[in-house]
Amino acid sequence: MEYFVGLDVSLRSCALCIVDGRGKVCMERELPCEVDEIANFLNAFGAPIVRIGFEAGALSQHLFFGLQNMGFEIVCMEARQVSAALSAMRNKTDKTDAKGIAQILRTGWFSPVHMKSREAHGLRALLSTRKALLKKTMDLANEVRGLLKIFGVRLPRTVKHGSFDGLVRPMIEMDEVLAHAVIPLLDARAVLFQHYLELDRRVKRAASQDEVCMRMMTVPGVGPIAALTFKAAVDDPNRFKRSRTVAAHFGLTPRRYQSGEHDNPGRISKAGDQNVRATLYAAANALLMRTMAGSQIKSWGMRLMRTKGRRRAVVAVARKLAVLLHRMWIDGTEFRQEKVGGQA
Repeated sequence: MEYFVGLDVSLRSCALCIVDGRGKVCMERELPCEVDEIANFLNAFGAPIVRIGFEAGALSQHLFFGLQNMGFEIVCMEARQVSAALSAMRNKTDKTDAKGIAQILRTGWFSPVHMKSREAHGLRALLSTRKALLKKTMDLANEVRGLLKIFGVRLPRTVKHGSFDGLVRPMIEMDEVLAHAVIPLLDARAVLFQHYLELDRRVKRAASQDEVCMRMMTVPGVGPIAALTFKAAVDDPNRFKRSRTVAAHFGLTPRRYQSGEHDNPGRISKAGDQNVRATLYAAANALLMRTMAGSQIKSWGMRLMRTKGRRRAVVAVARKLAVLLHRMWIDGTEFRQEKVGGQA
């Protein structure tokens, strides 16, 4: 008899359900969310476990590689698909969710999620911390702007991040009330900005030392941030059989609803990693609006902009960039302007 294990994972505990090949529940338990605890319980079960499944989440990588090293076959399922299947159940509890996940695993109605390598997660962590520090720096700058408006001090609309402290500090040091309240904010912002600059240097250094990223940066508009973000998100280019599917994986293709006489194409699906989608959009916008060098992909985007509008054109170019970057990664080729127009 084959046995399947479903795990409903939370931060500190997990609900476990074991079903046999006919769908009968054999055992249910609530265990600490630790690899050793789960492995010891399954080993003590006494029967061979065909597969263990859980939906994608924050602890997916830890459980996936931990249980895999223990000799189990692990499947991480797409959270959206699992949620749709579990929504048919009358009551939602951890126990029923684990049972539902086990039944989904038994029937095979699921899409497995690719588990990224530790290197890819390290790059994603570096990019995320850089972005978080930049956001906090901007938030403190906006807070200072709002406080100064109350006292009639209006800063220029555009001030570079590195010049902000030098512009504001001399203006408020002459006012004791302002200085008492605002200088601590400026000091905190200065520290955050210095750490942001250090992380920014680390990102650029990582991109410059990576052969794949250097190849991607030969494409106009693609810089270190876009190259590293795309590389960390894809991780293994061979998991996509066709380059066209990369754009759909990151939500850059239109969704569609077709039923009977209705066939309504919609806007882009916005599935997948939001950061990758936003980065590709920014790279496409830079290619169309800021890059001076001409290329066939830019010419195609500019023609599309005149007929479809700016936003649709930028999305279309971002979709083409996703396909192009993946194909360059697979083929080991650099960007060639004269051949871009012929690529999908």
